[in-house]
Amino acid sequence: MVSAAQAAPACSWQAAWASAQLAPDAANAMPAAGMTGATLREIVRPTLGASKLRVRFSNAFGGTPLVILGAGLARSADNHSNRIDPASRRTLTFAGAAGITIPPGADWLSDPVALDVKAFDDLAISLRASGDPASQTAHPGSRATSYVAAGDQVAAATLTGATPVDHWYLLSGIEVERCAAANGIVTLGDSITDGRGSTTNGNDRWPDVLARRLGGEAAVLNQGIGGNRVLLDGLGPSALARLDRDVLAQPGVRYVLVLEGINDLGVLTRLEAKTPAERKAFVTQLTAGYAQIVARAHARGMKVYGATITPDTGSEYYHPDAGSEADRQAINAWIRAPGHFDAVVDFDAVTRDPANPSRLAPAFDSGDHLHPNPAGYKAMGEAVPLALFR
Repeated sequence: MVSAAQAAPACSWQAAWASAQLAPDAANAMPAAGMTGATLREIVRPTLGASKLRVRFSNAFGGTPLVILGAGLARSADNHSNRIDPASRRTLTFAGAAGITIPPGADWLSDPVALDVKAFDDLAISLRASGDPASQTAHPGSRATSYVAAGDQVAAATLTGATPVDHWYLLSGIEVERCAAANGIVTLGDSITDGRGSTTNGNDRWPDVLARRLGGEAAVLNQGIGGNRVLLDGLGPSALARLDRDVLAQPGVRYVLVLEGINDLGVLTRLEAKTPAERKAFVTQLTAGYAQIVARAHARGMKVYGATITPDTGSEYYHPDAGSEADRQAINAWIRAPGHFDAVVDFDAVTRDPANPSRLAPAFDSGDHLHPNPAGYKAMGEAVPLALFR
């Protein structure tokens, strides 16, 4: 006979939403002194429900301490304006205090707050900082609109004089307390996971589609970064460099789905041709990088699923040639080979043009021949077998 204590999983904190942090370039950074005397309100959509939650703020790339003077959480009145439901507003505290100083390079969790939240409820996180750190921490590819308004408007139902910005800043996660087995999923990837080509505020990236199919039974944490590579830093840290923070440290994660490599492949020959020997060495190095991700995640008891690299012939940015396409095929053959990943999701097969397999299907192409459109992301999200997570 199984006792009640054995049958019921212990309650634990589990990640319900996350975004990968980086130091934004000038085009995506908050204007100088943009946070000084201002309120920032950001809209996010957790994929788990609960009645107790906490917020993780980030100064991971800050060069100086980040001083948060006040913060709050509420249900968003909708996902495309700065209005909140006033009855749901909760003040966030830090060890009981209204504010906190976050050291450079660190994240900081708020104290827990009680609020009944269903999976896919849009939440508004508001904060006021004393000013900008020496360097910023952000997620430029939010595909969601945030708002900056002058003065202390953390508790305001509607921000007055707000300026919209399509980026997230200083916000890296939402965690919820659940008394159910942890079975979270991290989608580790580049701009195709981050949702380039999807609809702003539409939540139609492929991880969003997957999350809705799971119906709130498992968290799907989108840890995509535009331009991300496995081996070398780009617009953000490489997949190997950020694996600890963005994957292994996420509470409640049991699965990792990796879609990375197209930027490693594209950058290799974007500006200069490579010899066959150099390309062969690159394929060996990249697949060894995948193996590192698998080994490190396995050591934490996680299962790791590999996704094949989608087609990119015709991309004006990378202008891949026949050699690059051959390298993509070699990398995908390694991903598909038994024993490298715990399972394979064949996004290449899902998105390619049957008449020209080195190209995205026209119905799925955003127009740049590199990134899928919402229809392509829908097909990708629907192609992931749910049995992998059960």
